[in-house]
Amino acid sequence: MTDPLLRDAMRLIQDIVAEAKGSPLDREGVRRVEEVLKRLAAPELRTADTGYSRREATILFADLRGFSAIASSYPPDVVLGVLSSCFGLMTEVVLRHYGTIDKFMGDAIMVVFHGENSAAPRDHAQRALLCAVEMQIAMNGLRQQHREDKLPEVFIGIGISTGTVMAGLIGSDAYRAFTVIGEEVNLAARIEAFSLRGQVLMSETTYAHCSDFVAAGEPMDVYVKGKSERLRIREALGIPELGKLVPRQEVRKSPRVEVDLALSYQPLTGKMVESQPLMGQMRDLGYHGALAQFVEPLPLYSEVKLAFHLAPLGFRAEEIYARVVSVREHGGIHFAGLEFTSLGAETSAQIQLFVQMRIQGE
Repeated sequence: MTDPLLRDAMRLIQDIVAEAKGSPLDREGVRRVEEVLKRLAAPELRTADTGYSRREATILFADLRGFSAIASSYPPDVVLGVLSSCFGLMTEVVLRHYGTIDKFMGDAIMVVFHGENSAAPRDHAQRALLCAVEMQIAMNGLRQQHREDKLPEVFIGIGISTGTVMAGLIGSDAYRAFTVIGEEVNLAARIEAFSLRGQVLMSETTYAHCSDFVAAGEPMDVYVKGKSERLRIREALGIPELGKLVPRQEVRKSPRVEVDLALSYQPLTGKMVESQPLMGQMRDLGYHGALAQFVEPLPLYSEVKLAFHLAPLGFRAEEIYARVVSVREHGGIHFAGLEFTSLGAETSAQIQLFVQMRIQGE
């Protein structure tokens, strides 16, 4: 049975039979029920060649973090082996929660959880969230195995969105595939782009479907390419009633993007700012900190005042105070990890907007 709707219908029937009789249908019973379902669905399947159906669904995107660096640092057989083990593990979790793998895209996977015309309309969102949490738990175990086997450790970020999608067959007589399209698919992909290593992010619509099922963080409003209004998202922390928690791996509080921005800085001596600004270069930027390159090394835990120009926004970020939280030297060049300690509300908002735009390729 290859059609997602028929497969989901079979799953529901098996659940009902098992609940009522104590055990699911045997192989012959499954075959007979599948034949009935195929006959009932035949008219719809005949029209699927020329049209789409609208249905409620929850979309999940999962992406391997840092896989490009692994691919460039290890032999092809190691890379393919790691990729296979990761996708194999995620596939097992997806099938366990009756999700439909729509496609693999390089180092990412798209999964659809179809809605049911039943008394449990929130079921698809709950299954997607539980699947995401268990995917992160499973990946945590896989990383431990990779460490023992001297293989590279791989992390995933996950984004989830719920809403109405268009579903149907796309292609020609030579090749066709069942898939879903629509704004929710795009939003799930955008949300996934904001996720950190080991993190699960969801849309507010997904959260509204199952706020009593999932433990979530505070709402965050983010810029999404192509939308005039900010998108509200939340972090899924776990499923309390099942005792499952997301094993977060990322200590950072926000995503970071690589940049090449001219930086003006003034070290602080005590509470005094040195009058003569010096020039440096910013190499990456996040909501709450940055990595910067300086001509001379800065002492660990020293304070510095920063200013830099966000050209795409026509905004100069000034009056930013930061603490040096890490230092390193490479090829005679001095780098410092900076944690912002004080900046204005508008500057903070502009930095967040700039980071979110860069994540989405703007």
